[in-house]
Amino acid sequence: MVTQTAEFRRRLIKLILPITFQQIMLGLVSASDALMLGALTQDALSAVSLAGQVSFVENMFLFGLTAGLSILAAQYWGKGDVDAVERIFAYVMKITAAMSAVFFLAGLFAPRALMRIFTGEAPLIERGAVYLRWVSPAFLLTGLSQVYQTALKNSGRAGIASAVSCTSVVVNIALNALFIFGLMGLPRMEIAGAAIATVLARVMEAVWCVLETARPGRVKLRMKNLLRGDRRLQADFWRYSLPLLGNQIVWGLGFTMYSVIMGHLGTDAVAANSVANIVKNLISSLCFGLGMGGGILVGNELGAGRLDRAREYGSRLCRLALACGIGSALLLLAVTPAILALTDLSAQASRYLKWMLVMCTYNLVAQSMNVMTFNGIFPAGGDSRFGFYCDAAVMWGYAVPVGLLAAFVLKLPVLAVFFLINLDELVKLPAVYRNYKKYKWVKDLTVPEERA
Repeated sequence: MVTQTAEFRRRLIKLILPITFQQIMLGLVSASDALMLGALTQDALSAVSLAGQVSFVENMFLFGLTAGLSILAAQYWGKGDVDAVERIFAYVMKITAAMSAVFFLAGLFAPRALMRIFTGEAPLIERGAVYLRWVSPAFLLTGLSQVYQTALKNSGRAGIASAVSCTSVVVNIALNALFIFGLMGLPRMEIAGAAIATVLARVMEAVWCVLETARPGRVKLRMKNLLRGDRRLQADFWRYSLPLLGNQIVWGLGFTMYSVIMGHLGTDAVAANSVANIVKNLISSLCFGLGMGGGILVGNELGAGRLDRAREYGSRLCRLALACGIGSALLLLAVTPAILALTDLSAQASRYLKWMLVMCTYNLVAQSMNVMTFNGIFPAGGDSRFGFYCDAAVMWGYAVPVGLLAAFVLKLPVLAVFFLINLDELVKLPAVYRNYKKYKWVKDLTVPEERA
């Protein structure tokens, strides 16, 4: 048992450290945007935050597609079938490229229409449209690089995927400062500069991914797999991906509705909500790293046929997720005074932000448990339908209608609206626990008899 415990810790740390660091660095991009654009005007911060919801929606689709890739790649890699990993890698790349192209074209040719979805404030629409038009190529590049990085993470190269992403983040932050403020003789481009910095960082990221997979011993994107697919693997991909994609759509659109609701409650509410989400996402990086790494670890064990060990690992991971959520909540409370001191918001927006950060604490604890199960353990064993049903019920049966009712019918105060819609993660927990204890996720997806 001691040996197995030590092996569990060694493998988990090897996975979660690079993935967590990657999540932290990605969060720092949003934080740097908020700090730098907030130094210009509060409207600049709010506009780019709302425009960023387009990227959020794209990432919602990307997560569904790459999660399907991750499910099969983790199990087939655990089984030792590299050819199957490469075939599913090529198939997902084709689908993702087509989807990302749609976001690229929408951002380039219809930026104002996209902004009107999130706010009716004319200044925010105009500023956000500038950002979307300039940042649109990044939508295409992000899709390609995310598939590459998912393949790397699930083939024993999580550290490399993290290095690629983290270097891109550092480049993005540095270029943000240069282009937003016009440093080192460059023109001052403000919002457009933030967008250009993002595009250039994504170019570097995509090129590095292509070069990395070309090296010997890496999972490769082969032309023969792009031209000729494997129907059995494709059917398995959609079997497990469609519920995940549906889950992301019902959850992501519901979460986007939160921004729509807050976006119509005034610029102070938008600014405070933007900063609160950035801080919460940054603090929750460890929880997401733990969930993603835990899912890969459980998937490897299931694919190798070690079902009892996978079940034991699931139990340990859930305990770690609870501890991680509590620790994250305490950390958020500890840094709240510093966040309030660093942000240059109006007095009303600062008051909103203070209490929004406090209310994010209970959300973090529940979110940590849900990320571990929804995004990690359940999909690792092919139990991807539960998340779809649960999120559809909670987001659209509770959070969105309650938020709309509270904001536009009852006209409750901003903080009351924020409190009600941020109860969503807690509402899910009883159903999540019941589903976990059924152990439907303890399944080897690479065994032909279990595909029937």
